[in-house]
Amino acid sequence: MPNVLVTGGAGFIGSHVADVFLARDYTVEVLDNFSSGRRENLDPRVRVHEHDIRSPDAARLIQQTPYDLIVHLAAQIDVRKSVSDPVFDSSVNIGGTLNLIEALRQSGRGSRTRFVFSSTGGALYGDFVEPPNVENYPKDPESPYGIAKLSAEYYLAYYARVHGMDTAVVRYANVYGPRQDPHGEAGVVAIFCGRILDGRPLTVFGDGSQTRDYVFVVDVAEATVTAATHSLPRPEKLDARGFNVGTGVETSVTELARVLRRVARSDVAVENAPKRPVEQQRSVVSIAKAGSLLGWRPRSSLEEGLSRTFAWFAERHAGSRQASASTITGRER
Repeated sequence: MPNVLVTGGAGFIGSHVADVFLARDYTVEVLDNFSSGRRENLDPRVRVHEHDIRSPDAARLIQQTPYDLIVHLAAQIDVRKSVSDPVFDSSVNIGGTLNLIEALRQSGRGSRTRFVFSSTGGALYGDFVEPPNVENYPKDPESPYGIAKLSAEYYLAYYARVHGMDTAVVRYANVYGPRQDPHGEAGVVAIFCGRILDGRPLTVFGDGSQTRDYVFVVDVAEATVTAATHSLPRPEKLDARGFNVGTGVETSVTELARVLRRVARSDVAVENAPKRPVEQQRSVVSIAKAGSLLGWRPRSSLEEGLSRTFAWFAERHAGSRQASASTITGRER
């Protein structure tokens, strides 16, 4: 069986990517330091390597193991964290990526092992182009996170052109779905689900007119695996092997809250808070290239994806309450 290494494979998106590879009869290994990933996300068939992507141990693993594919999803994903600590952000998103790709080059298998990098379709292009963003649009990211992702893409293009390595890039829009962490800024859908289940108001920053391209995680996993296994054009320019992964549909935060409240059958209030500084106003990607070159298109509508996501969070919420009740009952005995 072919084998694949998924970095960040215990995380939200990575674990879904691992599931798709398992369904296609790959031997799947995961590299994760568990700073945010969870072992419960992983199928028991997955072999786990607990290392930081910046470590010599991670480099040694790649140098010594003849993987058919490496899908690199491990990252620092919090834009606010990148603003407050850009040195840490770059050490992970640039330095960690370089550690892995250089290890693959040194192994001598760079032309035979495809290296797929997860980038950002939301933060890469900035607010200076008219959406929907096409892959070859000018790129002017406004956060250290976006800058680091773009820098890593340039490094991969260099390794492909100069060293003949087999690289590809998937640029994700706003991914949501089961297993997403409801804490932090990364997943508004997960945050909203948690608030609905707790009976708390949904907080919308600004007037709620800011838009995003919300794409269901199962569709994202399928796109990532397709980019890893499909024949690709020659890596001549930066964008030759870069693919936006989204829906091509622009949805405001206000509309997102409305649809989620409907599928959850909830009447929790929606409250407005002051607009956050440096927040991108519009973000939606064109997915025409992924459709024409990879034959990929998302299968889930926003309503279907939100229904499946809320059901997953509701099940976990009910289980958590039952566990708490059992604990209290046990103490009372």
